[in-house]
This record gives sequence, structure tokens and C-alpha cells, in this order.
Amino acid sequence: MSAILVGSKVEAANGAMVGQSLVFRHALHLIRRAARWDATVLLQGETGTGKELAAHAIHYESERRAAPFIPLNCGGVPDTLIESELFGHARGAFTDARAARSGLIMEAEGGTLFLDEVDSLSPKAQVTLLRFLQDGLYRPLGSAQTSRGNVRIIAATNTDLAELCERSTFRRDLYYRLCLLCIELPPLRNRGADVYLLTDYFLDRFCAMYHAPRRRVSADMHDWLGRYAWPGNVRELENLLHREFLVGESRYVEMPAPSHLSAASATNPSAVLQGFSAAKAEAMRSFEKSYLTRAIAEAEGNVSAAARRSGKERRSFGKLLKKHGIDPATFVSAK
Repeated sequence: MSAILVGSKVEAANGAMVGQSLVFRHALHLIRRAARWDATVLLQGETGTGKELAAHAIHYESERRAAPFIPLNCGGVPDTLIESELFGHARGAFTDARAARSGLIMEAEGGTLFLDEVDSLSPKAQVTLLRFLQDGLYRPLGSAQTSRGNVRIIAATNTDLAELCERSTFRRDLYYRLCLLCIELPPLRNRGADVYLLTDYFLDRFCAMYHAPRRRVSADMHDWLGRYAWPGNVRELENLLHREFLVGESRYVEMPAPSHLSAASATNPSAVLQGFSAAKAEAMRSFEKSYLTRAIAEAEGNVSAAARRSGKERRSFGKLLKKHGIDPATFVSAK
């Protein structure tokens, strides 16, 4: 497994992050910056936006590239096993511990431990992770020996951890430890023409995979691609194109059947009514973040200039930047 930052995309053995939109290039810029510093990273973004690809890029562009990259889906580990999974256990530590076992911290020694769906950790597991992040020390279950782990933590979530902190379902001190470097990957619906670049990339990959003649989307499909909301983001686009590529017989990839679209886009009246407030809040948040990112990028990190062009007071504009986690300094040397 490897990942390479090339121009305006991340290439990896299991796929690529491709795009030219402003919000995507900003995320890619932050990924490059994060790869330079050996610090904890938090990747935020909706499901299917490419968080694991970003984690691979950060690891393989860093000084730790020669050491292991170990992923863990936190949502798939029972609360009773999380400590053993991370730190290992001694023989006889619990009923089924017939032999000693090293944990993922030891397996990732010198490299990176990627914690996906970190928001799913239970309160007990959050304490366990926080203790390790504080001093790098850990002790396998049932062992009297303490070890120090040399591991970089990259965490990922598709929820707003700050909001979970307000609800007291995620520890605020752990959030601050994880969010030392915070990168938000934009949803596909906010990336404009990137959907067409990704479409060409995926179709070229499928043609190479199946040794098939070059294929492109039909005119109707091209128009539809730009109108669809893509609730499943890049992953949904890839899966849909893959399916239509395999079932189609012409040189063009045609419109998908309604039954093949994401359930999140179905016209279920009750679902729409129930989710209206949340959808409106998310749309407002996405608009604010996209607008602010574009404004500060065009002003090359100058907050006063960006505020003036936006018709807002500098203090108010600065508060909005802080609210959305946008650091003006990252745009000063972006060119």
C-alpha cells in the first residue's frame, strides 16, 4: 500500500482523490502540511469523502512512511475488547487469553495508527485512548510492564465531534488531543465540476481493469451527474459508475435505474419532513464554510481584506473562520 501526492490529486494503490475545485485543493494543501509535521491529525467529513485515502497520503508522505500503516474501525470493536485490541494482553489476562498477544500500538510501532469512526468509542474506550495520547505510555491487559509506543495517531469521523462534546457524548479533552491538526474533506456536492473529473478517472480505471475499450457517459448522464446531490459522495459515484459500466453494452454509460440510487435520495415524504431542519442546518453550514474558504483564499489569507470584500466586520468574519476551523495562515503560502 502506498499513496503519493501528485499535483491536485492523491494517488494510492486502492484509488485516488482527484479534483480541481477550490475546497478540494484547500483540503489537499492541508494534507500536504500535515504530512510534514509528526502530530496527531483529525480527519472530518461525510461518509465516502476519502478520509482513509487522506490518512494514507499523510502517512506515506511523512517521515514514518517506511513503518506500518495500521487501520482500525473503532465501530467494529466491542467495548470489552478495545483495550486489548489497542494494547494487547498477557496470557491469562481474561478467560479466553490462552496466549499473550501484541496490540495494534505495537504493530504500528514507528508508523501510523488510523482510527476510523473514532466517534463510536465508548466513554471507557475514550479514557483509554486519552491516557495513551497524553504520554505515549501503555500497559497490556494483565501485564505489570509499562511500554512506550512510538506511533502517530490519525483519527477520522463523519460526525461533528465538537457537537458531540456539547452533548457530553464525547470527551472534550480527547477532542482537543485529536484535533491538533484538523482537516475537513468536502462533500462531493460542494465540489462543482470535480464530479466530471472523478467520472473520467473511474471510467479509465475500469477500462484498464477489464481490458475494455474506452467509454464515456452519455449526454443525459453527464447532465444528471451535476444535478444529483451524491449523499454517498465519491464512494457512491464510484460504485454507481462501476455497476453501470458492467451492465451497459454500448460505448456510453447511461443513466442509472432509480432503484440503484442511494436510499438517502429517495422521495420518502416522511423522511423529508423529519430531516428538514437537519438538512437546512447542514446546507447553511456547508454554504458558510465554502464561502469563507473561497473568500480567504482569494484574499491570500488576509482576514481584513476578505472581510471587506464580503461586506462584514473583521471581528465577525474572524469569528466565522474560527467557527468553521479555517486557518487563514494556510492560505498565505498556498500558491
